[in-house]
Amino acid sequence: MTAAMILAAGRGERMRPLSDLTPKPLLPVAGKPLIVWQIEALARAGFTDIVINVAHLGQRLQDALGDGSGLGVRIGWSVEAEPLETAGGIATALPLLPAGPLLVVSGDLWTRYDFADLSAPMAAMASGGPARAHLVMVPNPPYHASGDFTLAEGRIVGEGPPRLTFGNIALYDTALFADLPRGEKLKLLPLFRQWIGRGIVSGERYDGPWANVGTPEELSALERLLRLGRAPT
Repeated sequence: MTAAMILAAGRGERMRPLSDLTPKPLLPVAGKPLIVWQIEALARAGFTDIVINVAHLGQRLQDALGDGSGLGVRIGWSVEAEPLETAGGIATALPLLPAGPLLVVSGDLWTRYDFADLSAPMAAMASGGPARAHLVMVPNPPYHASGDFTLAEGRIVGEGPPRLTFGNIALYDTALFADLPRGEKLKLLPLFRQWIGRGIVSGERYDGPWANVGTPEELSALERLLRLGRAPT
């Protein structure tokens, strides 16, 4: 496998007041921080070189995770003076990342998705296949019933039913970010639209346990499910 990046620089406004003193990815669920669930899953799949971007309370994350050796990984830190959005965060972290396919996941996710399942699209991307981005799509959660994009025969298209929600798990060719400015706020959605228009975005559907944990109520609900031996759907 190759490198991975965990996005952990956000302020977590919807998670306040819990995120006022603790960065959202460090909030615990079922005995461990959200971001540790992600790191352990990445390590199991062979992604042991991980870059994490931080801004809000970033030192807390660095103090908690250090160089990653306690979790069997190597962590590099991309420190942002203020959150730079997803595209800006990836572009700014490029000097810490190897060229080629990069797995990017959000630090506030909880899922049982097996990152090793990305080996085939990663290999295709590395060998020069047409897809330069690959998105993991999930069924639309109640709070996002209209979805984001359409998955049609393994390709992401912008229009048409049925629409699915981007699961905040993706592969990107780092070359897509090479010409973007460093240290500037840049959103990912406009880039998605460009890439989809160029026909270079593939995708897959994941129907297993997945939760984008955004509020204290969602965190509590996930905690209850996991304590009962269940998982979100």
